[in-house]
Amino acid sequence: MYDYLIVGAGLFGAVFAHEAKKKGKKCLVVDKRPHIGGNIYTENVEGIAVHRYGAHIFHTSNKEVWDYVQQFAEFNRYTNSPVANFHGEIYSMPFNMYTFNKMWGVVTPEEAKSKIDEQVKASKINNPENLEEQAISLVGKDIYEKLVKGYTEKQWGRKATELPAFIIKRLPVRFTYDNNYFNDTYQGIPIGGYTGMVGKMLEGIDVQLGVDFFKNREELQVQAQKTVFTGMIDEYFDYSLGELEYRGLKFETELLDEKNYQGNAVVNYTDYETPYTRIIEHKHFEFGTQPKTVITREYPQKWVRGEEPYYPMNDDKNNSLYERYRELANRETDVIFGGRLGQYKYYDMDDVIEAALNCAKEHL
Repeated sequence: MYDYLIVGAGLFGAVFAHEAKKKGKKCLVVDKRPHIGGNIYTENVEGIAVHRYGAHIFHTSNKEVWDYVQQFAEFNRYTNSPVANFHGEIYSMPFNMYTFNKMWGVVTPEEAKSKIDEQVKASKINNPENLEEQAISLVGKDIYEKLVKGYTEKQWGRKATELPAFIIKRLPVRFTYDNNYFNDTYQGIPIGGYTGMVGKMLEGIDVQLGVDFFKNREELQVQAQKTVFTGMIDEYFDYSLGELEYRGLKFETELLDEKNYQGNAVVNYTDYETPYTRIIEHKHFEFGTQPKTVITREYPQKWVRGEEPYYPMNDDKNNSLYERYRELANRETDVIFGGRLGQYKYYDMDDVIEAALNCAKEHL
């Protein structure tokens, strides 16, 4: 018998299992994938830590969370500074003075603000009703057309005029020459990748990989007093109220016989015609000097049942459906729902850890 069956060997499940073990609880962690780590899994290819499910840069201003992860890994000083490629034109991200200088030739913050204000005023948008109007009202038409529109429509699979305005309300705009994408106090990547970090969290805990919870549900749940479920909440209830919507991703990864493919870890392709949203060159996350390099092209796609979901579609319709599922979840006295899929919420890694720690405090 186990105290907890934990479904999912990702970050939420691993943190909860670690905290439970510290309290003397016995846990069984199962995952349908053949590896631990969930979407932050990294694997070694030619000495390069490859982020198998897309780029993951750890950042937080929560000192408790930062101190927590230091137990399990040494972090490097990587700073996320992606660049945008629009038909061969290269722009700095997030939108900052380097971006504005390249776009308009302006040099001072006052000149940049004046240019944006001029375009916002010309748009005559007073109450933005969709993502397109919201973006133009924040950064003007030039930046929207080149750096927001195509990327966003590829990412979400919908026209920008059909997307809710709230998705882009916090679009970062900086009037400084600073390419640091995140403003958080702490930032970096575990040296050697995330898999080792999660492995340390799970030390001394029973882990079974390649196990599909839904195919072995009764057999697994009978072994534990409680279940921590980090999968899709609608799947747990057999989609009884309908399907929640997600966005899927497809990854094409190549090992190249060259030292440096694109000169940066992340390059976003912001035109609509390029089918992928970004190319990741993994060695640059750890300042690699290996003779070869590994790149990954990331293609957003429509999610269909049976495939891996990546992003919840948190519009009004889906959030309303999730609330109905949450009511069902609250009636499950022996099941705890957590993580991005279990709570149908876009979480950064530090948010996942904080949520898992809070969940552990509540239940342990």
